Amino acid sequence: MGKNKLKRFEENLGFKNLFQPAFDEVFRNNFDGKGRWHKDVYQNENPLVLELGCGKGEYTIGLSGYYKNKNFLGIDIKGARLWRGAKTAVKEGITNAAFLRTRIEFINSFFEPDEVSEIWITFPDPQLKGSRIKKRLTSSRFLNSYRLFLKAGGIVHLKTDNVNLHRYTKALAEENGLEILTATENLYGTVHDDPILGIRTFYESQFLSKGLNITYLQFKIDGEKPIEEPQRFEEQFF
Repeated sequence: MGKNKLKRFEENLGFKNLFQPAFDEVFRNNFDGKGRWHKDVYQNENPLVLELGCGKGEYTIGLSGYYKNKNFLGIDIKGARLWRGAKTAVKEGITNAAFLRTRIEFINSFFEPDEVSEIWITFPDPQLKGSRIKKRLTSSRFLNSYRLFLKAGGIVHLKTDNVNLHRYTKALAEENGLEILTATENLYGTVHDDPILGIRTFYESQFLSKGLNITYLQFKIDGEKPIEEPQRFEEQFF
């Protein structure tokens, strides 16, 4: 392991805006702060917004600047990446952004019903191989996890360069009767006046430099109705 990573891991331990629970704390167990994010971390009742697979936290930090009346929590398993976002928030005095190091598979250990208002999924691994569909962050498995803690009409945002992942997620939402608010396969060719969608992650900048289109999907989740995964979707989109 490089010296830079070791240094970042050590520095992470001192960040009050970065939470790093041990595996046995959250595997089939509830995190001590579950249900208390508003009270203990942000100390307000503003809407809580998650960024899943946040990497270096560019979107979490960017959104926190535009929406001062919302709380943001970036989630990733890579501590060296989270270091960047946590350090930036501390350096700039950002109080409505925090970070959590954990696997997305354990996400239900961290949030009570109705605790979260929105979810951003920015450039996730599309998990193209068929048997890996369960790891896809917009599969029915994960959407069913999200609906357990999202408020009624909670919103999911998906931003990706992978058009198949975009189409798969859109079709899954349509198949389950979820309300789609926005859907475009060429974000920067169709949206020109929304600074929020213009926040660019490290990976997005790389994709754009290669001439790839960026897709965007925004939809609501119905917390009462389980989301089903039609078998044909895997063959149709991947």
